[in-house]
Amino acid sequence: MHIQDVFDKHTTTFSFEFFPPKSEAAAESLYATIGELKTLKPSFVSVTYGAGGTTRQRTHDLVIRVRNELGVTTVPHLTCVCHSEQDIQDILQRYADEGVENILALGGDPPRDLENYNKAADAFQQAADLVKYIRQFPHSDSRGFGVGIAGFPEGHPGTPNRLKEMDYLKAKCDAGADYIVTQLFFNNDDFYDFRERCGLAGITIPIIAGIMPITSAKGMKRMAELAAGARYPAKLLRAIDRCGGDEDAVKRVGVHWATEQCRDLLDNKVAGIHFYTLNQSGATREIYANLGVPDSVALGGGSAS
Repeated sequence: MHIQDVFDKHTTTFSFEFFPPKSEAAAESLYATIGELKTLKPSFVSVTYGAGGTTRQRTHDLVIRVRNELGVTTVPHLTCVCHSEQDIQDILQRYADEGVENILALGGDPPRDLENYNKAADAFQQAADLVKYIRQFPHSDSRGFGVGIAGFPEGHPGTPNRLKEMDYLKAKCDAGADYIVTQLFFNNDDFYDFRERCGLAGITIPIIAGIMPITSAKGMKRMAELAAGARYPAKLLRAIDRCGGDEDAVKRVGVHWATEQCRDLLDNKVAGIHFYTLNQSGATREIYANLGVPDSVALGGGSAS
């Protein structure tokens, strides 16, 4: 289903993000997770793309398998880094041939082992360039691929100038983006301020809030490294400190915090909530239950695409 139709069908979208497994054992674990989340009937799911395209084939394979097994709209990530125009053309053609209708277009990061990476060699210098190219790519749907882009409520780590940051985001929207999905955040005020600044900049496309529940103290530290600039409110840190190292207690705190974030977002008419699942189903299923969702029908489903 084209993402425009997804938003037409759902007042509020609920979506999950997966990443490609690195081993056969991890693959089996992921497919068990997919089976557990299948009953929640998400509006769509997305699949990440490794730095510099390092998971290109695994991303493609997971997109197709998740699409077929979940029976919902599946959105592959695609990045500019380390790609020629021919690379991007080939990737898009494969997805178009498979009937995939949507792409999440990102600037991306180079692989960590590329110390002398030269961005000037990339065919697409900015995500806005990639968005424009994707929107013009031939597709059986007359609207072309639906295109999502990233937003950063706490600020883009590579753009400390917050005014320029919004200019860059507006450029991606003007290039043809259909929606924004945000980086994770733990303070809803950051999201509401971001949403308001988008409105002031003339950005009118739906903005989906990215939520990642904390499930362990170790995971929180890892999250802080991956999501550079992520801010942890003092109230959240105090609650985790009170757990005294009890990992079960930390998970309960994390799920409770994320649940309250979601409740508040829903009360404030968020366009959608995107769960960064880390290929685990437990926390997401608990949040659904805490929100009082009676069954999958309450969230709606979507045809595979």
